[in-house]
Amino acid sequence: MEPKGRAVIGMSGGVDSSVAAYFLKQAGYEVVGITMKVWQKCMSHAEEKCCGPQAVADARNVCHALGLPHYVIDEAGDFEKIVIDYFTSEYQKGRTPNPCVMCNEHMKFGSLQRKALNIGAGFVATGHYAIIEERDGRMILRKGADERKDQSYFLFSLGQEQLRRSLMPLGDKTKPEIRAIARELGLKVYDKEDSFEICFVPGNDYAAFLEKRLGTDQFHKGGIYDLKGNFLGDHEGIERFTIGQRKGLGGGSVEPRYVVDIDPATSRVIVGGAEDLLTREFHVNNTHWISIETLTGPQEVTAKIRYAHKGTAATLRPGSSPHEAVVTLHEPQRAVTPGQACVFYQGDVVVGGGWIMRDGRYGPNES
Repeated sequence: MEPKGRAVIGMSGGVDSSVAAYFLKQAGYEVVGITMKVWQKCMSHAEEKCCGPQAVADARNVCHALGLPHYVIDEAGDFEKIVIDYFTSEYQKGRTPNPCVMCNEHMKFGSLQRKALNIGAGFVATGHYAIIEERDGRMILRKGADERKDQSYFLFSLGQEQLRRSLMPLGDKTKPEIRAIARELGLKVYDKEDSFEICFVPGNDYAAFLEKRLGTDQFHKGGIYDLKGNFLGDHEGIERFTIGQRKGLGGGSVEPRYVVDIDPATSRVIVGGAEDLLTREFHVNNTHWISIETLTGPQEVTAKIRYAHKGTAATLRPGSSPHEAVVTLHEPQRAVTPGQACVFYQGDVVVGGGWIMRDGRYGPNES
């Protein structure tokens, strides 16, 4: 087999990156396993996290079984500045962040890719369920074959050069297939549970994490109001709320109430009924395009307004600035949330995406 050069693979200690490393070796790459320590507390107590002691041990054991070198690199300082500070500041601005997108862009396919180049590795590989291919000289990102595990949403902000130097060997496989392969190889991680939490937020309790990191004195306390401006009660900080939330709004209402807006300027949390959560049109900024060079006119797309969203038909138009776009949904959608990524597809191809802006308009009959 002709050698394909050196490739670094990010090893989380999970089954996906473990089997991805095996695929790379079988394909003829000189594979180097690297686990990134991205959070100071990981090494002390976060056993289940992607850089905790058990994760590092699992990654090391897999590399040993496959005959690969394994290293741990400390990226905690950059991760804190780039990902965690972003995470906390977004909540303080009344937005709901998406740290996985930032981590992929700046850490896994940013910092790790630069380190890979420094040791003569032309590629960085991961266990993401997505497909990268080249079409007419342009790198294209497609959905993974396993619809339930597809992670292309989290990769929309990767640049052409990042994609060109990336390998995702699991893209055409399903999760059950990967577990079966790991079992056949005798890898002990074959039945390791997937993590569905943000890696640095224990128990997925983001409010408790923010409380501990910022202190409650840094929370923006204020009032809860309805859409007519009526005061309904006090709250202990806009950092505790996100669009669509029902908890923490107090009682006294016959119909269910939901958070429909958060105003960071006045620290107001605005609540309404289920119908007030519907949005037909919104803007995205800091857009990034993959399958096209730039957005020059209307495009018919499928828009995913959050990772768990199945996607809905939409018309995409250029906005008032080069890095802004207007999204018109063919059917109003619930809880379009400022701060979340909206990713656009044509078929299984990622066109690009952007970050949902606050525009203050709610309800199915908005103009």
